[in-house]
Amino acid sequence: MSDLYYSNYRLEADTEYFLYIGELKNYGLNPFLAEALTRIHGKPFDFISICPDIFEQYNYENLIVINPLIEDYACRYGRTVSCRVSARQFMAAVSASPHVKEVIRSILARQDRLYVYMYESLPEMTLEELPGVSILGPKTAAAGRLNSKIYQYKRFHRLLPMPEAELCTGRKKLEALTGRLWSRWKDGIFVTGEYSAAGVNSTVARGPEDLNGRFAGPADPFLVSRYIPHQWDPTVLAVAAGKGQVYVAGVADQQIESGNRFTGSVYPSALDEGTLLRLGDYTRQVGEVLVSEGYRGIYGCDFIVDRNGEIRFLEVNARKQGTTMEFCCTLEQCLPPGSPLLPELEYWAVRHGRLPHDAVEMKTPPKAFCWGTHNYKLHRTIRTDGFIPQSGREREAFGKVARRDLKKDFMILEHVGNDFIVAEGSFLARIVALGEAPETVRQGLRQGIRTIQLTIANDPGEDR
Repeated sequence: MSDLYYSNYRLEADTEYFLYIGELKNYGLNPFLAEALTRIHGKPFDFISICPDIFEQYNYENLIVINPLIEDYACRYGRTVSCRVSARQFMAAVSASPHVKEVIRSILARQDRLYVYMYESLPEMTLEELPGVSILGPKTAAAGRLNSKIYQYKRFHRLLPMPEAELCTGRKKLEALTGRLWSRWKDGIFVTGEYSAAGVNSTVARGPEDLNGRFAGPADPFLVSRYIPHQWDPTVLAVAAGKGQVYVAGVADQQIESGNRFTGSVYPSALDEGTLLRLGDYTRQVGEVLVSEGYRGIYGCDFIVDRNGEIRFLEVNARKQGTTMEFCCTLEQCLPPGSPLLPELEYWAVRHGRLPHDAVEMKTPPKAFCWGTHNYKLHRTIRTDGFIPQSGREREAFGKVARRDLKKDFMILEHVGNDFIVAEGSFLARIVALGEAPETVRQGLRQGIRTIQLTIANDPGEDR
């Protein structure tokens, strides 16, 4: 059985194309990039998306779906299955796909260069080795080095305020180190492997039992930090373009469960103006380091703010953030018409090592304009018994609420569909809520969650 699950692409005359390779939750950025490339090059641009998402149906044009795990899951469950694949597995499968290479040959027969646009630069993506193909994103080596939690601690702990931390290697040394720390760090210990995201490969432990079965690598490196009780988990989105050329898009408050599991964000941040300015300054400092390391492109910085207003830097994500689409939509409504938005800023950063001359930052959050997101991620395997029609109107909804055509709105995006087995660790759907006040946004998120829950079959046999 082929990794190819679905394909409906077609090439139009007198149009150039780029490839988007990544999950459908970031699909909305592509029209922004297509519009920017059309302006920059003076010719029509469109895109073909290559994604791993297994849905009942697809309301997307020019889509190719490749998932290297689908055969194994179909054999296991004997029915239609939606499963999440790691970014590295997906990139390797796309790079090896004969179907994708044929698409590339077809495109390059019509145009001189083909850009590949991704959520994150990974070494498993090797299509750039083909003549005429260019990655429109950060260099893989720089991104890989900077995404290491071990490297980040070594690089930033003397530059920015960070929680107390120590490094160790291997499970036995981890047990010995944490054994000495329990009595000192009474609020808990945050343990992460070298690479982690959204709660995977990390945990907040409050006793030795919380580490049982979590980390098995006998020679894996670990960053062991003091857990600090705090009130806020702000995240800052930015673009590193060149020396003295760092663009800060804005600050959102992350929603975190169990101390380390990201579920979504809300905007604008509830923090005071002075704290927001300091967060922006710290993020620019990180951006200057990224530039010095050869990184060009979108990145995000995560912080905590405790009850006394003290800021501590946690990590940099040398890739696009989960808030990138929402910030892009926000900037479109709040900046002067025609201002370059995030995909265009990244283009200039990668291709020219600077920001465009007409780049404008949003100095203050817009008044009476709020949004929130929620990723409905499954912690057990379920079966769906209902579907929610796919919506592609997120950008349109931002415009309507910003102009006051609507007071509030919420959307459920990327729902898998009806009568599917959806594997543990997968996203069943995503929610975006908009409104004039934070409480309106919270209402929209709650309503979205309840609506998604109605599509889950009450079948204990699927509770794996």
